[in-house]
Amino acid sequence: MGPVLCSGTRPCQQKCDLVSVSLLNLTQNPLVWDICFLIVADWFCVCRNSVMFNNEMMADVHFVVGPPGGTQRVPGHKYVLAVGSSVFHAMFYGELAEDQEEIRIPDVEPPSFLAMLKYIYCDEIDLCADTVLATLYAAKKYIVPHLARACVNFLETSLSAKNACVLLSQSCLFEEPDLTQRCWEVIDAQAELALRSEGFCDIDVQTLESILQRETLNAKEMVVFEAALNWAEAECQRRDLPPTIENKRLVLGKAIYLIRIPTMVLEDFANGAAQSGVLTLNETNDIFLWYTASKKPDLLFCTKPRKGLSPQRCHRFQSCAYRSNQWRYRGRCDSIQFAVDKRVFIAGFGLYGSSCGSAEYSAKIELKRQGVPMAQRIIKFFSGGSSNTFPVWFDYPVQIEPDTFYTASVVLDGNELSYFGQEGMTEVQCGKVTFQFQCSSDSTNGTGVQGGQIPELIFYA
Repeated sequence: MGPVLCSGTRPCQQKCDLVSVSLLNLTQNPLVWDICFLIVADWFCVCRNSVMFNNEMMADVHFVVGPPGGTQRVPGHKYVLAVGSSVFHAMFYGELAEDQEEIRIPDVEPPSFLAMLKYIYCDEIDLCADTVLATLYAAKKYIVPHLARACVNFLETSLSAKNACVLLSQSCLFEEPDLTQRCWEVIDAQAELALRSEGFCDIDVQTLESILQRETLNAKEMVVFEAALNWAEAECQRRDLPPTIENKRLVLGKAIYLIRIPTMVLEDFANGAAQSGVLTLNETNDIFLWYTASKKPDLLFCTKPRKGLSPQRCHRFQSCAYRSNQWRYRGRCDSIQFAVDKRVFIAGFGLYGSSCGSAEYSAKIELKRQGVPMAQRIIKFFSGGSSNTFPVWFDYPVQIEPDTFYTASVVLDGNELSYFGQEGMTEVQCGKVTFQFQCSSDSTNGTGVQGGQIPELIFYA
């Protein structure tokens, strides 16, 4: 077999060289030759096309990409583009094809258009957080399904409370139900973080309404109210309106009645919503009466609290016990590592308390990934002497990705002995989630897989 010609780029050259050597070993085996020839021909086609990416050589069409004032002229080759996209095929070779040498595309950003062309020419996917949504739009517009799927996978991987609200609105726009469901999982479990994110203020009014009416939001209603006001201020700016109280109420429209103001703690309502100026005087008076009067007025606001999410508990011990001088705390660390097979949100730990009657402890709980702290909290609690576990909560649930080990740690300080777990399990099935446990080098007080502290992980799934 003779030398292989390709674009000359290093990765492509290495691939072709490897294929050439492999083919030499297959020439004596006619049974596999036909299959291998088809695979190799495809590889070589990619190698030949890649040198033409964003190249004026033999270009027979040009695209003026981007909005006015930010355009970029991009060369293209009709044959390559038509092979990679049915939309381009219809544009260049369909019944209604027009012989245009220059095509304007004002609704796609140049970096995203180039990312799509790079995939068509080079079979390479080059995505980044800043352009992936625009690239998904381009891939959907020109029907490049594999690239679109890669964009969705990228978004699912990078999904967090900071961007979940924006991605929710985009996933609905792009009709990606799996991504929509993932966004809702994050928004429900980390509702207060999502509502306080900058991205929440960037969503459209339809997405705002869908979030405000969500039954499973894990958030205080005062946080929901404050988030709606922040969104209203941003919406005033988008509409070139002064951010006055009246205009905030105007842009919120009927969405304000999706906030369950009567379910707030009375103190939150009196010191917050009632003094915000957004409610009318009649609304404020009626809500106060709803809190205090035996005969409650009719309200346009929903008076039923949100259900939120029910926390689940992963219990890793089959029994617990106590022995004299067995488990005492002097500020040493109890720690265990765990991994899950699907995304969950750790809300806190269940811990053992005193085995010698009532006792007070101080506790520092911490969650780390690869040695980097993700969340921690220092609290004091009172243990009544029961063998039941007691919950200790983080300020916010922490997002846990699958197939990665995390370290759960607690430092308890107290003079009394405590219960401890026995017959620990390396794998525990909790509903649809599988937890795996292994010992942690951070543990200096004796906790491990077989026994010790941190009997429970409290989570949302």
